[in-house]
Amino acid sequence: MQPQPFNIRQYAAFEATVRRGSVSGAARAINLTQPAITQAIARLEAELDCALFERGPKGMHPTAPAMLLAPRVASALALIGSPRVTGTQVRAFMGVARAGSYAEAAAATGVSSASLHRAIADLSLALGQHLFDRRGRSIALTAAGQRRARSFGLALAELRAGLDEVADWQGKAAGRIAIGAMPLSRARWLPRVLAEFTRTHPGTGIAVIEGSYAELSGPLRDGEIDFMLGAIREADPPDDLHQEACFIDRPQLVMRQGHPLLDETMRDPARLIDFPWILPGRDTPLRRYWEDMLSQCGISPPRVRVECGSVLTIRELLLAGDSLTLLSPDQLRVELQSGILVARPCPVEVRRSIGIIRRKDWHPTRTQAAMLDLLRTLAVDR
Repeated sequence: MQPQPFNIRQYAAFEATVRRGSVSGAARAINLTQPAITQAIARLEAELDCALFERGPKGMHPTAPAMLLAPRVASALALIGSPRVTGTQVRAFMGVARAGSYAEAAAATGVSSASLHRAIADLSLALGQHLFDRRGRSIALTAAGQRRARSFGLALAELRAGLDEVADWQGKAAGRIAIGAMPLSRARWLPRVLAEFTRTHPGTGIAVIEGSYAELSGPLRDGEIDFMLGAIREADPPDDLHQEACFIDRPQLVMRQGHPLLDETMRDPARLIDFPWILPGRDTPLRRYWEDMLSQCGISPPRVRVECGSVLTIRELLLAGDSLTLLSPDQLRVELQSGILVARPCPVEVRRSIGIIRRKDWHPTRTQAAMLDLLRTLAVDR
């Protein structure tokens, strides 16, 4: 069953009361009646199972959990950008935006196609923007729709983080952390961190979403994942993302046991282009490091016969012939220890920074911050 949509007007009533210090001030600020503000706060307190205000003759004084929640709500409301938008409209829009069709969104959300159509039509009217274009039997987000999908996604992430912080204050399970994991981080670093973190934070749910930088950077920017782990972009750092290097990885040449190069003790770097290479795509740092390595040896980089980022596929291709690759020994630790694959240092050392990538405007919860601290600690101890 899909969770109920956030009641955005309820949260707006809460945030206005924190900001203005009274129900009457909040009512004037967001153009609702005082009874409506009072009822909205009472419902929110019941849902959260805690008092958000201390009522007194001098006004409404926010409690500790309210002070945790209020900045998140203020940020979410700013991202939503209009007091006319409802939670039902946001859920309908996000469902269709992710699914790419009303029928698929209806199946995913359990809301009828007719209801989705109506909610999105109302949202488009409230915002004064055309959000979808029809293309044959499918639909696509307009430029305005793309901007709204990102801002709504970030708004929902802020609300979830606020609720997680309140739950943490109450001593309850503190929500969920979504981690985007690029290949190298999945080899040793992230598993070690998860083993320790789940022991000390048993109530926190963790989702690991695997993919390349290109596959994960969009969901990161949209608020669907909290941070990414992997090779940072040193040559062309993104303007909107913060990159934090945690350790240096030194990839090596990897080949099967019995490879012809091993008999020659790899004295001649020119022999590297006599064998087929398996490497990730041109837009990846590792591919550029490989090209730089060969160039520094005075060798023109050859055509890469197989472009692949899957370690499992690369392993099988290495075992099947005389191909070469450039990988971190951590990524093939089991195969190297068993002796079926062999790693040798590069003729010119290759170094790449591995670390944490997050949105510049992201403010982690206490639980998320604990995860980041553990990532830093265990990266140093590798």
